[in-house]
Amino acid sequence: MHLHIDNSSALGDVFEITEERFAAAARRHAETSAKLRVTFSVDGDGLEAALKSAEVLFGWNFERDRLASIAPKLKWIQIQGAGVNHLLPLDWVPANVVITNTSGAHGLRASEYLIMSTLALNSRLPGMMTAQREKRWDQKQTSSIRDKTVLIFGVGAVGGSFATEAKRFDMRVLGIRRSGEAHPDVDEMHTPDHLHALLPRADIIAVTAPHTPETQHVFGKCEFDLMKDGAGFISYSRSRLVDYAAMREQLQNDRLSAIVDVFDEEPLPSSSPLWHTPNLILTPHSSSNDPEQHAARSLDLLFENLARFLNQEPLENIVDPVLQY
Repeated sequence: MHLHIDNSSALGDVFEITEERFAAAARRHAETSAKLRVTFSVDGDGLEAALKSAEVLFGWNFERDRLASIAPKLKWIQIQGAGVNHLLPLDWVPANVVITNTSGAHGLRASEYLIMSTLALNSRLPGMMTAQREKRWDQKQTSSIRDKTVLIFGVGAVGGSFATEAKRFDMRVLGIRRSGEAHPDVDEMHTPDHLHALLPRADIIAVTAPHTPETQHVFGKCEFDLMKDGAGFISYSRSRLVDYAAMREQLQNDRLSAIVDVFDEEPLPSSSPLWHTPNLILTPHSSSNDPEQHAARSLDLLFENLARFLNQEPLENIVDPVLQY
C-alpha cells in the first residue's frame, strides 16, 4: 500500500514527519510498516506525482481543487493535527475518501498546560503579574483548588484528558459536549444548551472545543456576564469561540482573570490591546506543542489506523463533513 506524507514547512519542526522519525515509528509498528511503500514531499513539491498511486495521504495543507482527478487511488487522508478549519468547507473531498485527524496526539501536553493554567488562575497569578508590571504591592489571597469547580467546554481528547488531571486535584468537573455522552472523570455531563446554567457555578472555565459555525463566539458578553466574580477563563482550542473584546471588558473591570493561547491573528500584532490587558496572561500558541513527542504520537496514531485500514476495520478519529470535526 502506498502512503504519501506531505510535510508543511509552515508548521515547524515540532510537527515535521522526517524520514528518521518515520523510520523510528516503523520499527515500533514493524508488522504494519512491512506492508507499506512510503514517499515524502514538502509543501506539495512532488505531491501530484505521488498521488497518482497513493492510497493514503498524511498531510496538513495540500492541493484540493483537482484531488479527485490527480489521486485516482486515494481512499483516506489523515490530517496532521486535530483541527480541519483550514480545509473547510469539505466539499472538495471525493465521495470515496475518508478523512481522519490526529486528535489525541496533543492530549498529555495539553492537559499539563490546562492544569498549570488552572492552578495559576486559582492563585490569581494573572492579577499578580499585572501588579508586578505596575510595581504595585498587591497581596491577593485565595483558597485551595480542591473542591472547586471547573467547567470544560468540549470534552473530547484534550478536554477528557484535562478532566482526568482535574480530578487528581479533587476538583468538581462539569463537562459540555455535543453528544452529552458521559465521561468517567466528569461529574456532570451536559449538552451545549446548558452552558448558561453552568457558567455561574464554575470557578474555572476551559475552552477545549473545535470551531464550527455553531461555536462561533459562543463565549460573548452574555456568557462573561454570567461568570461568577473571581472566575478564571482559559482559551485553549480555537480563538473564534471567544469574543476577546467582551473578555477584555471583564478583565479590565477586575472581575475575571484569564490565560489565552490562541488568537484571531497569529503572531499577535504589537498593536493588539491584549498585550496591555490587566489580569491576563498570554502564551504564543505553544500550549501543547511537544518537540520531543508530538510527531511520534502522531505517527503512532497513523500506524494504528493503518493497521485498521489494512484489516478493513473502522478507522479512528473520522472527521464528520457535516459537524466539521
